Amino acid sequence: MSLPVTSADPGTVRFLATDGSFAPTPAAEPYRELVDALGDAELEGFYRDMAVIRAFDVQATNLQRQGQLALWPPSFGQEAAQVGSARAGRPQDHFFPSYREHVVARIRGVDPIDIIRVMRGLTHGGWNPFDPKNGNVHIYTLVLGSQTLHATGLGMGLVFDDRCGTGDPEHDEAIVVYYGDGASSQGDVHEAMVFAASYRTPEVFFLQNNQWAISVPVATQSRAPLYRRGEGYGMPSIPVDGNDVLASWAVTRVALDEARSGLGPRAIEALTYRMGAHTTSDDPTKYRTSAEEESWRRRDPIDRMRAHLLSRGASEAFFEGVDAECHAVAEDIRVRTGELGGLEPEVMFSHVYSEPHPLVEEQRRWFGEYEESFGDEEAS
Repeated sequence: MSLPVTSADPGTVRFLATDGSFAPTPAAEPYRELVDALGDAELEGFYRDMAVIRAFDVQATNLQRQGQLALWPPSFGQEAAQVGSARAGRPQDHFFPSYREHVVARIRGVDPIDIIRVMRGLTHGGWNPFDPKNGNVHIYTLVLGSQTLHATGLGMGLVFDDRCGTGDPEHDEAIVVYYGDGASSQGDVHEAMVFAASYRTPEVFFLQNNQWAISVPVATQSRAPLYRRGEGYGMPSIPVDGNDVLASWAVTRVALDEARSGLGPRAIEALTYRMGAHTTSDDPTKYRTSAEEESWRRRDPIDRMRAHLLSRGASEAFFEGVDAECHAVAEDIRVRTGELGGLEPEVMFSHVYSEPHPLVEEQRRWFGEYEESFGDEEAS
């Protein structure tokens, strides 16, 4: 029986060892030149992205516990996979998140308060993906795997409209679509891969294998490494250490450029770990051990990058500045969340259909009469 691949396998792309030392695996060598060209500012930017979004994530979790949000899906532990892949994109690229790619949205320009609005139940979408300030980030979806179909549909459109494969990297567009190990077993994902491979869409399927599909471990979900599912559809598929931001960045950068050039879709399996709960309605202590969590805590992506930067001579002033930014972002979200307020009940009848619908109008009328009945009681 073939067992799932791990971040320690030589076939997995990794640049940073768990202690932060620069120790590329054999599989990382084809990407070595790209990584060697990164300067201190870019490396420190990766660290800042990861640290700030964790502060935001912790604050959002606390806000949910205080009753300010209906739900929160933490990204704690998956920061390197997300930051690296998001920073690998070009301005014209499109990003299709699932529901915990908070830093992807922030890097591309989405205001994090718009994510909060979704989880507070104030909006169906959160932001307008067609607004240039939102960096072509499409909206979250809680329906597992459906975003892969949306991404592939857009990819087919890019092919039909000659918006990829022209040989102009400043014009050609590409797509990253995120999904998890649990979603990788959904039919939608496989249907998306069928069409992506057939139409050679400029698309990167970015699988964040965080080891648990709620309470089902990845070893139960698949008897073979998940990246091989992409290979089954004829697309080059690469496993990376998802807790190494350099590996995530380099592999995604190359995959996107290959896809946009007309070579067709690629698949990446980022091996990472969900350190928190699946969502704030979940209790991971019911299905996994503290020993397992501790073994992954020692591979923390932020600690790893901090150690690497220190080995390169990063100053304490830099880290102090990042800590201050983390505090400011968390405080800003706390304050702005408290200012959001709620919704008028009438909103629930808006945008159900693109045009007026008699059933919705009847429900609206009934609800209005129901509301008025309380007013009559108070008056009497």
